[in-house]
Amino acid sequence: MTASPHILVVEDDAEISRLVTRYLRANDCRVSAVGDARDVDRLLEDSRIDLMVLDLMLPGEDGLSLCRRLRAARSPVPVIMLTAKDEEVDRIVGLEMGADDYLAKPFNPRELLARIRAILRRATLASALPADRRARAFAFFGWRIDCVLRELRDPQGTRIVLTGAEFDLLQVLCERAGRVLSRDQLLDLTQGRSAGALERSIDVLISRLRRKIERDPHDPEFVKTVRSGGYLFTPSVEPS
Repeated sequence: MTASPHILVVEDDAEISRLVTRYLRANDCRVSAVGDARDVDRLLEDSRIDLMVLDLMLPGEDGLSLCRRLRAARSPVPVIMLTAKDEEVDRIVGLEMGADDYLAKPFNPRELLARIRAILRRATLASALPADRRARAFAFFGWRIDCVLRELRDPQGTRIVLTGAEFDLLQVLCERAGRVLSRDQLLDLTQGRSAGALERSIDVLISRLRRKIERDPHDPEFVKTVRSGGYLFTPSVEPS
């Protein structure tokens, strides 16, 4: 994680925005704050943003629409979605739109900071580990995943943009190809128990990943569902 990550807070509630901004700055983060989606594009174009804290309910373009648009434009910026209601459907929809994590209001700023740090830490984990402890890259059926650059390229060499959570999941699957992994195991390996994530979030991430690497996401060849078991990554994976 960079010493002073640049966090973009997109929140229309002025009090919450001030509270979050003040707390993150007090904890060595650089913070830009906007109240709606209109300024997000400009900031993403003019600044390096390490992570976005995005409110679900915004005036004009809402957080879900903005997140979906950013992912359609191939933006890899990690997103933590803030939801007004502690309901599973809000979390799942946010994940389906491309969010990396979620937090329900009201929330403790300490928990938000912990989630920010966890996502940024996962984003640099591969390059931080000694070379003899983890492969730098994996290849399967012409696909190549670079764990240092955190890039995925298809058999034609085209870069496929993954969110941080999607990349972490694919890397874990490559590292443990041929093994059935339960949802609990995948949560532990990608997000950790402290994340408080739902098992359903793994299903959403699997679905998103299938749409990017499978020829037919509805009849997957690579990521198989094992009834009452979890998921199995079937390709023969070659580390390097």
